[in-house]
Amino acid sequence: MSQRVANDESALHELITSVLALAGADQVVWATDLNAGGAALLIALLAERGQQVLYIPGRIVHHAAATSRGEGKTDAKDARIIADQARMRADLQPVRGGDQISADLRLLTSRRTDLVCDRVRAINRIRALMLEYFPALEAAFDYSKKAPLILVSGYQTPEAIRRIGVTRLTAWLKKRSCRGSANVARKAVDAANAQRTALRTEAVAAQLVAQLAGQITAIDADIAQLDEQISERFDQHRDAPILLSMPGFGPVLAATFLANTGGDLRAFETVDRLASVAGLAPAPRDSGRITGNHHRPRRFNRRLMRTCYLAALSSLKNSPASRAFYDRKRAEGKSHKQALIALARRRINVLWAMLRDHTTYREPLPTALTPAA
Repeated sequence: MSQRVANDESALHELITSVLALAGADQVVWATDLNAGGAALLIALLAERGQQVLYIPGRIVHHAAATSRGEGKTDAKDARIIADQARMRADLQPVRGGDQISADLRLLTSRRTDLVCDRVRAINRIRALMLEYFPALEAAFDYSKKAPLILVSGYQTPEAIRRIGVTRLTAWLKKRSCRGSANVARKAVDAANAQRTALRTEAVAAQLVAQLAGQITAIDADIAQLDEQISERFDQHRDAPILLSMPGFGPVLAATFLANTGGDLRAFETVDRLASVAGLAPAPRDSGRITGNHHRPRRFNRRLMRTCYLAALSSLKNSPASRAFYDRKRAEGKSHKQALIALARRRINVLWAMLRDHTTYREPLPTALTPAA
């Protein structure tokens, strides 16, 4: 069977019925290169009927297509490749649905990531625009902070800043609850005094800077509101107290961990499998007499790895055990990044045991020093 099917419930029901009738008494295995998004309805309908569904990462399909005849790419060709891979490979994993809270957190944390990316993009655009007409002010502030954004939302040009002066600008910023308003005003006026030339791009670029500053402020409000939603939903999960007890995990990082693991670690079977999915287990690349050559796996969940990496980095501040392990790896000659990945891998073992036994984290006691003989 090879046919185009609309992403519609009735059409998908008809497809499933036709395939099962065609198979008769034989076992049917379904395979998809999407585990969410456009395939969500199909996966849900297959789960209702108790069908086995395997997930094939898009990278596998892409590389397998290179070995297929012809250079053209069609949906029918991709479907045939996916079917061939499902028949031949024994390492494919079933699609993991996860619980309701984890599904909600996946959507919420994804939306938060989009907003953060939009914020970074807008900040970079502000800096690029200011370099067009007022480079001194661009170099004076970090525009990821609140006070500089409020400043450029009202005053963007050297002439406008010189006209208002330090005293009145300080009062204007203080009225808008800017921290360190006097210092911000002084640095802004110093930047304005350093440039007396008005460039041709000033008028339009200043308007765009003010608009972008307002957009960033609105994005900050959206992120704050979304963080409240994430925390509220995350607190309802049974494993929330366990994850929050782990040093380095706050509500957002812990929620992202749940969102990318489905809320049930039993789906990974072993801690090594979880580490592999998170990109924390090195893959060997041995050949002949060359052994011990390891590299990062090509197929892993990048959001899950980033979550574990950031949590390990944060744990260095308040976990003596994490700091000691990190320092030991650095003393062995590992780079900062390598030491953090090793720490994240070690913490995955601890986290697995905590979730398996439903126990909170307890900081290990420091090893007692043995007196010299």
